[in-house]
Amino acid sequence: MNRTQHIDQPLVLGIESSCDETGVGIVRGTRLLTNTVASSMEEHVRFGGVIPEIASRAHLDAFVPTLRESLAEAGVTLAEIDAIAVTSGPGLAGALMVGVCAAKALAVATGKPLYAINHLVAHVGVGLLQSDGGPEPFPGSLPGTPPENLGALLVSGGHTEILRIRSITDDVELLGSTIDDAAGEAYDKVARLLGLGYPGGPAIDALARTGNAKAIRFPRGLSQPKYMGTAEEPGPHRYDWSFSGLKTAVARCVEQFEARGEAVPVADIAAAFQEAVVDVITAKAVLACRENGITELLLGGGVAANSRLRQLTEQRCSAAGIRLTVPPLSLCTDNGAMVAALGAQLVMAGIAPSGIGFAPDSSMPVTSVSA
Repeated sequence: MNRTQHIDQPLVLGIESSCDETGVGIVRGTRLLTNTVASSMEEHVRFGGVIPEIASRAHLDAFVPTLRESLAEAGVTLAEIDAIAVTSGPGLAGALMVGVCAAKALAVATGKPLYAINHLVAHVGVGLLQSDGGPEPFPGSLPGTPPENLGALLVSGGHTEILRIRSITDDVELLGSTIDDAAGEAYDKVARLLGLGYPGGPAIDALARTGNAKAIRFPRGLSQPKYMGTAEEPGPHRYDWSFSGLKTAVARCVEQFEARGEAVPVADIAAAFQEAVVDVITAKAVLACRENGITELLLGGGVAANSRLRQLTEQRCSAAGIRLTVPPLSLCTDNGAMVAALGAQLVMAGIAPSGIGFAPDSSMPVTSVSA
């Protein structure tokens, strides 16, 4: 990997546009200065999901106002910025293109170095940030320095993955992922089945608190012995997840109640569905950590806002002797601060910028930290 002269405590501007949030964040080294996000979620509600064309147009409308607001909140000018970082993948192709083109235009206009950032690894980088008065990032490690034996559990509308981070700038390993729906996607589909609207995650989380999670037993995908194997002879999907079968099981359950002319116990179904999701996610994540020597785990992504997921992850990590770090909710969802955070790590490591010759990559692998 090409290297360049590193800068201590660089002032980095980060741009995020991979889905329906237009995010601009600014950090100085590992210190968060501002995190400004404009969401187009309300424009997608009537469609029951994110419409790529609408998201792309919303990014176009929101970018300049969001950039101006971020600079004003941080009290800095573009001339003072040391580097620009932008999400180049994975994500929606059109949405990514808006952010990448904006970042390239800024880089050309200002002469600042540009870093193309992996959206997923950026979710890990945000755990290194520290805001004024906030807690030290990653308990047991130096501020701004990833601890040894670090893992990340990323749970969102588009991704469910467990990672091992040997070096946040150039050595990220994918241990397991969903083979079909992401967890957040499953929440949205089940919420639609239950008539709860979009987005499904918050609605199901709230309703599940009033239901009985033990009333119905839904399947835990890829947890059978033929998929799990053993530590000595791992199965083909030991650390992987599948949620499409769970969605189908919920649909059949609703149909059975309706066929019998009975009222559908929506709260119980929501609670049982949520328990199935968080049970298998946390069980496999902790297993991956224990079998790969991971002693510190970051929980990130939009579904990290789910109260039951946070609770059960904390319980199981504590029982396994794993330290858990969960960023503030505003930094779990997609945002520009996480992109700036990872960009700052690359600058401080002396890694050369990407230049302006790269293209957005909607399927960018997590093993590629930057383009």
